[in-house]
Amino acid sequence: MVDILLWILIVVMFLLSFVGLIYPIIPSVIVIWIGFLVYQFGINGDELGFLFWTIMVIFTVILFVADILANSYFVKKFGGSKWGERGAAVAVIVGSFVIPPFGIIIIPFIAVFIIEVMQKRTITDAFKASIGSLLGFLGGTLAKVIIQLVMIILFVINIIF
Repeated sequence: MVDILLWILIVVMFLLSFVGLIYPIIPSVIVIWIGFLVYQFGINGDELGFLFWTIMVIFTVILFVADILANSYFVKKFGGSKWGERGAAVAVIVGSFVIPPFGIIIIPFIAVFIIEVMQKRTITDAFKASIGSLLGFLGGTLAKVIIQLVMIILFVINIIF
């Protein structure tokens, strides 16, 4: 009975990690790790070895770097400024509380636009930077979805085989 409850908790943690992609206040990667640790310390401490944990640390680092790089890359590619990049990052967090889940797309778009206009950019340039912010968010989110799925699949493969 305890194992069933722990498995339910693990599955809930994995699902919650994807909710964290829409609500950035939920730390997706930490939630996945909680699922791994529940298994390690609650179900079978011998199953997940050094190689598994090493790979998960690498994927965790990639998750953080991918998000930052995607946002920076697209905002820069579309002519945005450093202030636009920073504003987009803050606006994603604020947007998760304002008209969720759409706020994490709309609020950064508007924030980057306003920041770029305040820096004496043309309306067209500010709009392009806003599009870059949107593409950066979507690119980073897509990368996170793929990496999180790989982490979960590797976990399942590791415990089955």
